Amino acid sequence: MPATPPGERYVGLISGTSMDGIDAVAVDFSGAWPRLDAALTRPFEPALLAALLDVRRAPDACPVADCGWLDARLGDALAEAALQAIDLAGWRPHQVRAIGSHGQTIIHHPGQEPPFTLQIGDPWRLASRTGIATVADFRRADLAAGGQGAPLAPLLHDALFRHSSETRLVANLGGIANLTVLTPGQPTRGFDTGPANCLLDGWYRRHHADAGFDCAGRWAATGRVDSGWLDALLRDPYLAAPAPKSTGIEYYSPQWLDQRLPSWADERPADIQATLAEFSAAALAGAIASAQPADDSPLLLCGGGVNNAPLVEGIRRRLPRLRVASTTEYGLDPDHVEATLFAWLARCHLEGRRMDTRSVTGAQRPIPAGSLFMR
Repeated sequence: MPATPPGERYVGLISGTSMDGIDAVAVDFSGAWPRLDAALTRPFEPALLAALLDVRRAPDACPVADCGWLDARLGDALAEAALQAIDLAGWRPHQVRAIGSHGQTIIHHPGQEPPFTLQIGDPWRLASRTGIATVADFRRADLAAGGQGAPLAPLLHDALFRHSSETRLVANLGGIANLTVLTPGQPTRGFDTGPANCLLDGWYRRHHADAGFDCAGRWAATGRVDSGWLDALLRDPYLAAPAPKSTGIEYYSPQWLDQRLPSWADERPADIQATLAEFSAAALAGAIASAQPADDSPLLLCGGGVNNAPLVEGIRRRLPRLRVASTTEYGLDPDHVEATLFAWLARCHLEGRRMDTRSVTGAQRPIPAGSLFMR
């Protein structure tokens, strides 16, 4: 087997809006298709997780000192996850050309004036701890260019899943769901459709002591969907807003849910969970219907929500004319697509390629693929 060409090994890191740990991949780009030599999710240590969950509950009220501590501590945690992935792949740090790190979004307000977004996980500490050049800070250049700053996943979806004669849709089911529409001969379209797991995770944690998440949607599966409350949730104005658009946990927050909980919530918590899963499915299905895909178009699912059975079943039931499948069937594990995105963007940065997000985020021009941080 030929040796891997120099400079084709990258690490990708992301801590998503679900805040359940750091996803890390070690990716070899020497072939025609990215090869994952290692992939893992590194859980947060308890103190860091507790601090992140505090921010999640009230991101607009996070004190500067707390934010600074989190930035530094998360930078160290990202470095540990990167080194673990490198070791698991059987690589050495000097063989890695760069790390691409999205970090952890703690606040995202693209609609304010001026718009702003903040991802923490100090890239200087990450580069220093690993000894590897790090590419990070991917969103702010997009905002400065007039874009929404997110989603960025459609860039990789376009590179990997576009087909010359078939329209394909890709839905990333993270804390927030985003949709990519890949139509032959047309620019890539994409936007955040609404919540996927964030409301589900928050409600689960209120009723379970493990601070985890509803594994496989088992708790949601014990409840019943309340159609009246579901209809009320579906009147949320974000769902009807035109693209380009992006959102986050500062919008779909615990407070957002508290303001909309029905009077019977405390007596029927599993029904709330079941209805929230159906709400995420319905929001995505509505966005897909507005894109008017042809019958039998494939819908590729990725992200942690792929493992939530009620959520996926709701999507299938609402979109019976589409071929719903996991990205596994198209060559990439759904749990590792987002982390692979940031390894790929780091490669784009070092190759001098820009992110063209104009048809996704509404940016006015192609922008740099992150910023480079050296040890």
